[in-house]
Amino acid sequence: MSNFFTRKGDDGTTGFLGKGRISKSDVRIEALGSLDEASAALGIVRAAENDLKITEMIKDIQRDLYKIMAEVAATEENQEVFRNLAEDRIAWLETQVEYFSSRTEIPREFILPGETPAAAAVSFARTVVRRAERRLVELNSTSGNVNPLILQYLNRLSSLCFVVELFETSQGGKKPTFSKGDSAP
Repeated sequence: MSNFFTRKGDDGTTGFLGKGRISKSDVRIEALGSLDEASAALGIVRAAENDLKITEMIKDIQRDLYKIMAEVAATEENQEVFRNLAEDRIAWLETQVEYFSSRTEIPREFILPGETPAAAAVSFARTVVRRAERRLVELNSTSGNVNPLILQYLNRLSSLCFVVELFETSQGGKKPTFSKGDSAP
C-alpha cells in the first residue's frame, strides 16, 4: 500500500491528534482546513516576494500556523501537550505591524486589491486568515476550548497582512485604488 493513502478516510471521517475519528465536515476540521489554506496563501506571498525581511517573516508565521494547527487538531485530553503558541508571538506580530505601517500611508477608505502581484497575494492571504479566524471563533462557540491566544494571533495576522499589502503597493510604485472609484492622491 502507498504511504500517500490509508483508505481510513473513505467513510468521510478523519483522525486527529488523540483517540477517535470525526467527520470531515466537523467544525474542527473546517478550522484546520482554513488554517492550512492560510499557510498555503502565505506561501504564495513568499513565492511572489523579493524582500528577504518579508519572506523570512512569512516563514516564521507559517511555522506558527503549524503550531496552531497541531493544537486545534488535538483532542481535549491532550490539547495542553500541543499548546505551543507563546504570548510573545502576538507582541512580535504587533511589532511587525508597527514596522510596516510606519513605512507606508494608511488609507482611511476601503481599497481594491491587486496593485501588484505581491500586494494581491497578501490581500488574498488576509482574507483566508480572516476565514480561519471565523472558523476558530465558531469552534470556540461550540466547544469553548480554543486557546484565546490563537484568536488574538489570527486577528493580528490579518492586520499585518493589510499593512504589508499597502507596503507592497507602495514598494511597487503604485497607489491604492479606492472602492469608491477614486485613486489615492
